[in-house]
Amino acid sequence: MSTTAIEPAPPPTRPRKRRSALRWHNTLRGWSFIAPNFIGFAALTLVPIIILFYVSLTEWGALGDPKWIGEENFTKLFTRDMRFRTALWNTLYYTIVHMPLTLVASLGLAVLLNRKMRGAAFFRTAAFFPYITSIVAIAMVWNLMFSPDYGPINQILRFFGVDNPPGWTVSSTWAMPAVIVVGTWREMGYYMLLFLAGLQTIPRELYEAATVDGAGAWSRFWHVTVPCLRPTTFFVTVMLTIGSMKVFDLVFVMTEGGPGRSTLVISQLIWQQAFAEGDFGYASAISVVLFAICLVLTLIQFWVNRRAER
Repeated sequence: MSTTAIEPAPPPTRPRKRRSALRWHNTLRGWSFIAPNFIGFAALTLVPIIILFYVSLTEWGALGDPKWIGEENFTKLFTRDMRFRTALWNTLYYTIVHMPLTLVASLGLAVLLNRKMRGAAFFRTAAFFPYITSIVAIAMVWNLMFSPDYGPINQILRFFGVDNPPGWTVSSTWAMPAVIVVGTWREMGYYMLLFLAGLQTIPRELYEAATVDGAGAWSRFWHVTVPCLRPTTFFVTVMLTIGSMKVFDLVFVMTEGGPGRSTLVISQLIWQQAFAEGDFGYASAISVVLFAICLVLTLIQFWVNRRAER
């Protein structure tokens, strides 16, 4: 007696076609959500950056056609332009001092104002208010406060026995520290809010467990608060680094890069080359270098953060 094997019937094709149509429909729906943002990014950011790289290799004064000169702008930048070296040093000086100072000040404010205390909402608003205030108004008020002869800061220093207080914005030695103080005061409220958001995500059980184990306030801060704030600290550090490297408005309004070139930064040098001297090709080359520096510093921070997470 022989048996014949019954071949299974081929699967229906309709469900597969339906799944394919559903997947295509979901893809189109997703693209419809991100397309406006991507089009705006391409039109307002990506295309101008590509044009910037091209213009940096040309000699162009905004009138007429760009003249291709290759790497000549970059050769001049790194070998003959002393203003760029001064601006680079001043920018790094501002970044190296301003970034940790703002980080510590904003974190300290966040820890202090994260507690349940009377008037906490008012003090949070007061700390954030300078960030949304006109930079021109801030610079004018601080310039009056830093006045060597009549400013209240030097008056207080004289009251405490300092016979020759600093000249601040009129001194080539103290102008950059004065700008750093104002920059830190202005920005620490914004980053304080970011740290406050991070602090409020830390479970209270971790602090309670550390207290039960006998940890004091300082030990709880280092072993509970700081590790739990690592993602927020990383984001704040990256934003502070980029913002410090691109500082322009505060320096331009307070000191205009002076006295001399003591506060000349890269962004102001770009502005001078483009709009004061009309050399858009050379200004674009400086912009490319600034972009490369910010990119390298950001990649290093990502690498350090990835190693720390391991």
